[in-house]
Amino acid sequence: VQLVESGGGLVQPGGSLRLSCAASGFTFSRSTMKWARQAPGKGLEWVSSILNDGSTAYADAVKGRFTISRDNAKDTVYLQMNSLKAEDMAVYYCSAIIDVNEVRGQGTQVTVSS
Repeated sequence: VQLVESGGGLVQPGGSLRLSCAASGFTFSRSTMKWARQAPGKGLEWVSSILNDGSTAYADAVKGRFTISRDNAKDTVYLQMNSLKAEDMAVYYCSAIIDVNEVRGQGTQVTVSS
């Protein structure tokens, strides 16, 4: 099982980024996929989830600004992040729920700064 995040980088406040997470080694289309983040000195914070039926959920802190989506043909989950704020700066991780286990990728850094 492998999850590889990409798309992080430096962006100004108010800007946008799209994160991608390429999955392999399991049946992606059947799995719930999640994004979480960890800011410096803080714990891991759930950001968003998408179920295998396409249903989505968001943390209040990102609702209305972030959009999670999936492409089962490409085994990839995305996180479109708009109107980024300084408090969104963190390492972003995607994870897959496989049976009762959660597998997480290595993360991608998002820096929001002017």
